[in-house]
Amino acid sequence: MPTSHFVILYVADPIASATFYARLLGQAPIESSPGFAMFGVAPGLMLGLWARADVQPAVETRAGGGEFAFALDGNAEVDAWHARWRDAGCRITQAPVAMDFGYTFVAEDPDGHRLRVFAPTGA
Repeated sequence: MPTSHFVILYVADPIASATFYARLLGQAPIESSPGFAMFGVAPGLMLGLWARADVQPAVETRAGGGEFAFALDGNAEVDAWHARWRDAGCRITQAPVAMDFGYTFVAEDPDGHRLRVFAPTGA
């Protein structure tokens, strides 16, 4: 079983996207080049930002068909992340709300990738 896992998002400008994610995550990327940037988001989990134009085979789909989700420990933490991301200029597409699975909000990155922050029900 691999010890590291990666989520790769295809982006128009990895440097601009890295700046956006550094602001949201409160950390610098652990790797950054004109065509790729990477963040450590949890033990064993990396988030890569790859220049869409450089991906092989070529990418035909657009962003927004899935979500990158961040699970937190409680509703107050979700509210704090929401306020921090909103104040940083992040596009919020769903304000904090209680749903069947927990308390959540949704934002989008500059390429339209959906970012869900939530506290599971009972957290």
